[in-house]
Amino acid sequence: MGYKKPSFIEGIAEKLGIIPNLHKEGYQEFDQDMRHFTDEQVAQLYENFPPPEKWDNWVEYNPKVWPKKEKVTYQIVPTTCFNCESACGLTAFIDKETQEVKKFEGNPYHPGSRGRNCAKGPATINQLTDPDRILFPLKRKGKRGEGEWERVSWDEVLDTISLRIRNAILENRHNEVAYHVGRPGHEKFMNWILQGWGIDGHNSHTNICSSGARFGYNLWYGYDRPSPDHAEAKFILLISAHLESGHYFNPHAQRIIEGKMKGAKLATMDPRLSNTASMSDYWMPSYPGTEAAVLLAMALYILQNKLYNRDYLENWTNWQEYLKARHADKAITFENYIAEMIEEYKEYTPEFAEKESGVKAEMIVEIAQKIGEAGERFASHNWRAAGASNLGGWAVARTLHFLTVLVGAVGTKGGTSPNKWNKFAPTLPNPPKPQKQWNELHFPKEFPLAFFEMSQLLPHFLKEGRGKLDVYFSRVFNPVWTYPDGFTWMEMFMDESKFGLHAALTPTWNETAFHADFVLPMGLASERHDINSYATHGGTWVAFRQPVLREAARRNGKPVKLTYEVNPGEVWEEDEFFIELSWRIDPDGSMGIRKHFESPYRPGEKITIDEYYQYIFERVPGLPATAKKEGITELQFMQKYGAFEIESGESYKKNETLLTEAQLTGATVNENTQVISKDGKNIGVMINGKAMVGFPTPSRKNEFYFIHKPWSIGNGRNTPRQPI
Repeated sequence: MGYKKPSFIEGIAEKLGIIPNLHKEGYQEFDQDMRHFTDEQVAQLYENFPPPEKWDNWVEYNPKVWPKKEKVTYQIVPTTCFNCESACGLTAFIDKETQEVKKFEGNPYHPGSRGRNCAKGPATINQLTDPDRILFPLKRKGKRGEGEWERVSWDEVLDTISLRIRNAILENRHNEVAYHVGRPGHEKFMNWILQGWGIDGHNSHTNICSSGARFGYNLWYGYDRPSPDHAEAKFILLISAHLESGHYFNPHAQRIIEGKMKGAKLATMDPRLSNTASMSDYWMPSYPGTEAAVLLAMALYILQNKLYNRDYLENWTNWQEYLKARHADKAITFENYIAEMIEEYKEYTPEFAEKESGVKAEMIVEIAQKIGEAGERFASHNWRAAGASNLGGWAVARTLHFLTVLVGAVGTKGGTSPNKWNKFAPTLPNPPKPQKQWNELHFPKEFPLAFFEMSQLLPHFLKEGRGKLDVYFSRVFNPVWTYPDGFTWMEMFMDESKFGLHAALTPTWNETAFHADFVLPMGLASERHDINSYATHGGTWVAFRQPVLREAARRNGKPVKLTYEVNPGEVWEEDEFFIELSWRIDPDGSMGIRKHFESPYRPGEKITIDEYYQYIFERVPGLPATAKKEGITELQFMQKYGAFEIESGESYKKNETLLTEAQLTGATVNENTQVISKDGKNIGVMINGKAMVGFPTPSRKNEFYFIHKPWSIGNGRNTPRQPI
């Protein structure tokens, strides 16, 4: 990149006109030519990320006019990516002269992504500048699906929708209002909104996505998402469409490589030779739907070869209950527990698994041996595909977690924790009580074990006349494309007696928005507020997605009231939209809705978006003290850095947390199960004479033997207990 004398071949090529003559006399002007810099000087310019103290006035050279040397002054504002659930850190580079976002880079202060991004992060600039993006709120003209639209004001949108919702609630038609989410983002925000309205209105795509895997995990220990600690693992096992091939894949990929650099081995079970499989030490291309057989064969090998963690199995599984219920003729001893487990799974030999799956028995044995040797440092994950696309797919996650339990790697360093141990949960202002409504369009009674909303059946229920939706929000979601029966969705969208008013909240056009009554432009990564916290590693963090032009305007002394005032066109955001909508649904407070959206700092006044996030950030552990050291508020800290690390490597074995004296006051211990109860609720379990928190299950342990109870399954119908 720096100036160099031409080589002999280069000189001839320039003279013959084959390549431009970049070395002719006068071509290189030191003050105006980038080639004045040596390669070493250029490397020094771009080696390190700009320090935060220079983010408001950062100078670079415009690469588009190279070799001309042209300075550009940027203002750098952090946010998070919106192109998958990982929420990796981004920094927007805003041209100070034009106040336009010019590019995106990583944010080194984001504990999850640590300044590194996949291609989707920097590609956000292409979304911002897409000439076909929706910039203004649009209202349908003519019949649905004809593609005729007219621009309207946000006031017209809010007044029209709020009137319909108000009437539905006052007329006790609560179940005719629904919010259907595709890309999540704002932690707890929509529950705050919908419960504030008193409706059971939340719907999602989860039942055709991660629900199967989450169900399998939940049956074991009351948590439905795992958090593998890849960087500290000795052996890693990934199943089909795991997070590393989708959500969290950038933060997880970093830590998988770190683990491998420390000597960890990686195995992937996937019919595809995916990117992850290609980087693995072991690839198991199993037939779809046979993964559980392979995992049970590994479990049987671990049991037969005594590679299990006796202390963990004895203390943290409900084995006594299993023996009493299934083998009442046997003495209640740990040895009998192991013997009966081996008997339960004796048919799942490596040879049987090979016949079922196509995975070689020798590889199954080798991997099972490695898992046993890794012990507490065994990390694993399954998310979709095997858990979502097969009858009984939930058993994949359940058998995978079985391996984690056997070697005692639940919640350990280098093991696999519940994701809630590595995830921040915000405290919201004026929290409403849970709604008293039950919407059977979402959770129908004939599917009592549904773990999430049966959203794929919604248009069929409407077609059968089981209800209607007067107001339906599709939020960054395209059910016409997502579900396998898109034509049924199209048919129902066209019927105004089924979908009364359909508002599509979306940054882009899609097949579902085409059938809406209002198409409402919502912001992209740099145009909206959200908080993010995901289980990317053995630590806990919170990140702040923010509209960067709004933050730049604040820093420059030109604050705005609403985000759409500074975004391109009139692109808005869900947070402000739903707060304003809630306020208009209950304009005088008589419906009991408005009180939930009042400012916690200015009684009786509507909460602002800054107040909402200030309230949350004031309650982030460690953030107030850190912000105070810099002489700024908690919100200003997050606006400045975009993320905060709550803890790093301190969240292991939380099930062993001791109950306090206050918690134990008035509590009782069940002599048979050793479960500790207080005020009618199980709060812990006695382990070797110590009162520990345990897991949120009836036994407060991992449930090898379980019953479907309200604590864990869908709408809580009981079914008989069964082993795994």
